[in-house]
Amino acid sequence: MASTSESLYRSLVSVLRMLRSMRTALVLLLVVGAASVLGSLVPQAPTAPGAVADLFVTRPFLARVYRAVGLFDVYGSWWFTLTYVLLLISLASCLVPRTRALVRGLRPRPQPMRELDGMRHFAEAVVPEAPEAVLARSRTVLRRRRFRVAAAEPGLAAEKGGAREWGSLLFHWSLFLILMGAVYGKGFGLRGVATIVEGETWTEAHASYDLPPEEGRYFTEGMHTGVQLRLEDFDATYHSSGLPRDFVSRVEVIEARGRPAATTEVRVNHPLTVDGLKVFQQGYGWAPVIEVRHDGRLVAGGPAVFVTDAPNDQRRPWRGVIKLPSLDPQVGLAFRLLPDPLAGVAGAPMLEARNPFLLWRAWRGDLRLTSAQSVFRLDTTGLEPWLDGGLGLGETEELPGGIEITFRELREYTQLLVKRDPGTGLMLAAAILILVGLVPALASSRRRVWVRATGANGAGTRLQVGGFALQRRAAFEEEFDAIARELSKVER
Repeated sequence: MASTSESLYRSLVSVLRMLRSMRTALVLLLVVGAASVLGSLVPQAPTAPGAVADLFVTRPFLARVYRAVGLFDVYGSWWFTLTYVLLLISLASCLVPRTRALVRGLRPRPQPMRELDGMRHFAEAVVPEAPEAVLARSRTVLRRRRFRVAAAEPGLAAEKGGAREWGSLLFHWSLFLILMGAVYGKGFGLRGVATIVEGETWTEAHASYDLPPEEGRYFTEGMHTGVQLRLEDFDATYHSSGLPRDFVSRVEVIEARGRPAATTEVRVNHPLTVDGLKVFQQGYGWAPVIEVRHDGRLVAGGPAVFVTDAPNDQRRPWRGVIKLPSLDPQVGLAFRLLPDPLAGVAGAPMLEARNPFLLWRAWRGDLRLTSAQSVFRLDTTGLEPWLDGGLGLGETEELPGGIEITFRELREYTQLLVKRDPGTGLMLAAAILILVGLVPALASSRRRVWVRATGANGAGTRLQVGGFALQRRAAFEEEFDAIARELSKVER
């Protein structure tokens, strides 16, 4: 039993020793990068379930292989999580000892050197001054060249370039913080789309998003803010070609903390920030207010969100659907909206609502609402075409069986992208620190110089200068010559 524990201990020590290698950290970083590429190439189940389902239909064997390996959810797979954790452990194991050693190195002064004439860079001369005067002048020269100088009898010891080590260490710690920020942001982050019709209020909650939002693995229901956004007005401007120039949503923000409501604008590249959320302007469209009554009873009413197959082509009509499962037989209504019929007939972009017109077609039969369906399309499989017609704004159409369709009003809606990424601030700070660390790491080099001044047999002082460089050794040749010359015209 003791031997088993000892073997386990040795294995753990061996793994930790391996993780302390920077080479191991680079290999793990490469694996994480390759996994991220796979996560971009292979459809991911949390974000594109439809594409994953299509792959099982078109290429079932490949899809089963992807599922077995965990490629349909790369960032949630056990092997990616293990690799990421090992990468963080490896980086921390490399950086902590380096940081500790560098902090300890701040206290000791530059160490003296006994044999200077054996160094690669060495110069010697006799100067007609006292040793004290020579050392004082040498101290001044070296400090002017940004060396840290300390007395080392019978001379001086100087070094510079410590900022290079600090910059390198800051760079690697910043990379570690970026990785931590990515974990924190993805683990507690949120991303969802909200559609709000003019005059309506949207509450930030899980059930309020158009589709289930992408929530981090550690995101809980209590992290939803409860912020309310009321769309007061939406306005869009266009280029002459019909492409959108700018679109802006004017929203009233009601914070859950009880702060007074404030009206602000959300436009492209100018998001709204509230309670840790960023709200981006993403899309827009038309939402006609349609009422359907059966024998005078309202069976459907309110604004219906319409979509278009080509958002950048304003010449195409917008489409929407109303399903009436309470009728017998069930009825499905498919609509086509022409905001500006005259422009539509002429083939011009329909940019404004000028005499809007609704084309409709009714189908009867089993709507099969128990199966998954798009709310913007009517699945006509098994349905019987019934009637069709058109409605102008404010008009009512009567159908057999006591059904009435009324086109009450035409509103606009906005589509907002809501994001919560608590790791953004940490990653931004780390990115700035990376740049700060790169400057000294690339611009400075470690140099050490020793000066020894002893009395000569005759008059004057015997001056010896030695030095070496830890980086950029070839460039130190010229720098050492300049130092030697400045120290009382000493020649090599």
